[in-house]
Amino acid sequence: MNQRLLLAIAVASLTAAALAPSGAYAQYPTRPIRVVVPFPPGGVVDTVGRMWVQRVSPSIGTMVADNRPGAGGVIGAGEVARAQPDGYTLLIGNTSTQVLNPAVMTRPPYGAKDFATIDIIAISATSIIVHPSLPVRSLRELIRYAKENPGKLSYGSAGAGTITHLAGEMFKQRAGNLQIVHVPYKGVGLATTDLVSGYVPMLVANVTGHLLSLNETGKIRILAVNVPQRLKGAPNIPTAIPTVPNMIATLFTGVFAPAGTPQTVIDQVSQATRKALADASFQKLLVDSGIEPVLDSSPEKAQRFIDQEHDRLMPVIKATGFKK
Repeated sequence: MNQRLLLAIAVASLTAAALAPSGAYAQYPTRPIRVVVPFPPGGVVDTVGRMWVQRVSPSIGTMVADNRPGAGGVIGAGEVARAQPDGYTLLIGNTSTQVLNPAVMTRPPYGAKDFATIDIIAISATSIIVHPSLPVRSLRELIRYAKENPGKLSYGSAGAGTITHLAGEMFKQRAGNLQIVHVPYKGVGLATTDLVSGYVPMLVANVTGHLLSLNETGKIRILAVNVPQRLKGAPNIPTAIPTVPNMIATLFTGVFAPAGTPQTVIDQVSQATRKALADASFQKLLVDSGIEPVLDSSPEKAQRFIDQEHDRLMPVIKATGFKK
């Protein structure tokens, strides 16, 4: 074998090695992947996250959902931000964890640069809900009641610093600076329980199948959803916009990894996500829960969307004096 041929073989081998996945990730994953859900069971992030784990696992490997609630998602998201960027710790993040917390906290334990964005899974609407004992059947009636009873109403949210908290403050400000007391909960599940029992008369929460079911049975009353158009899965519920202009507060739920996670891992998880979302049965599950699936996401599109949400929400945060 002449020297020129040997040189050609060596160059080809080096090129192949550079293009192939690194040895540590050529067979990713080789052990279970921990998927951190930074909120308690019962909320939209937990619902979407567990659906995603169930649908994506067959394409990737064993995944274990791990609820790490607290501080409006800060605890769980912070754990992922500090985790080894090896593909074995992922985050089901949302508007609160990825946009609001870093922006409104005095000393946030993490920032946007601490994560690699993989995909947006779905978008969900916040909603304004009351206990049936409250003598209101529309958003307009609720506003009138709040003005006639200043300081006597309170609303629950999924926690301080969450999109439900921001939506509640936005509603108060845009409906005429209503005097309604905020009651933060450690997740929407506990808040929903207190709403059904009548302990708290009002709730601002992201729409889920559970809430839609409670609404259908008359245990709660969803007055409006805070999105531009009515939900496909709940077309009978009006939007807030005709009564409160520009009352739009949505929540994205997506998949994130610690910054520095290999691109081969990011791409593999993203491809599995798009494959899962292409399944009509998965789409139906989300829509029936009042959640809109995002069918054309990618790491690049997802990051652009998050940047746009940041730019859209910053003026709202300043206008409402929203802090954590």
